Amino acid sequence: MDRPLAAAPTERVTVPPVVRALAGDDDVAPVWRNQLGGLTFRLTGAAGTRYVKHVAAGTPELDLDAEAERLAWASSHTAVPRVLGRGHDEGGSWLVTAALPGRSAVDPVWLARPETAARAIGAGLRALHDSLPVDECPFSWSAEERTARLDDAVRDQVGPVPAVDRLVVCHGDACAPNTLVADDGAPAGHVDLGTLGVGDRWADLAVASMSLGWNYPGDVEATFFAAYGVAPDPGRIAFYRNLWILG
Repeated sequence: MDRPLAAAPTERVTVPPVVRALAGDDDVAPVWRNQLGGLTFRLTGAAGTRYVKHVAAGTPELDLDAEAERLAWASSHTAVPRVLGRGHDEGGSWLVTAALPGRSAVDPVWLARPETAARAIGAGLRALHDSLPVDECPFSWSAEERTARLDDAVRDQVGPVPAVDRLVVCHGDACAPNTLVADDGAPAGHVDLGTLGVGDRWADLAVASMSLGWNYPGDVEATFFAAYGVAPDPGRIAFYRNLWILG
């Protein structure tokens, strides 16, 4: 069983009225649909580029207020989008952010260079973990709290929580698309931090390495782990992949 993959929309997308209003005279382009159906739009105009993430009403799993709070906290420590605005109406909720330099690690430029992309994702995740202060973080992504929310049958499938290797502030959804890569192949920042919080670093490492196989040809996991600076831990990888898929 796999989670549905996030991807750039291939079908016609209806732009919500609030996104049209926020855009003004800017060009509007849908650029991403996440696993739960939330849409991200790029607004491009004379003043530069902004992004609007929109979640339709009735999608409680996607909390854009929670993401805005996490971005505001993380922005003083690492490269993440700056929050420009947020709001709610009867149609849903939205979050407006400034653009960061770089392209998503699944941009066609990097899909054609999988080793470079995997290296940037690994190095970028290590930089994120090293830069965000655990003791100051008010958010949690602990395995204990996540498993406690599962039904008993699902919790049994996930298995017992392994001992913590290293506590870090986790990204929370460290899949390949959420790393931005600069033109020189270096990591440039991270996006989609709606579940950022303190947890074992393997919660991110397991998911990031799993996502490589969904996006790139060949096996580039060794490159990813070398760039992060850690040897694979099969037990923790298996646990955290199961938790991410089933949770």
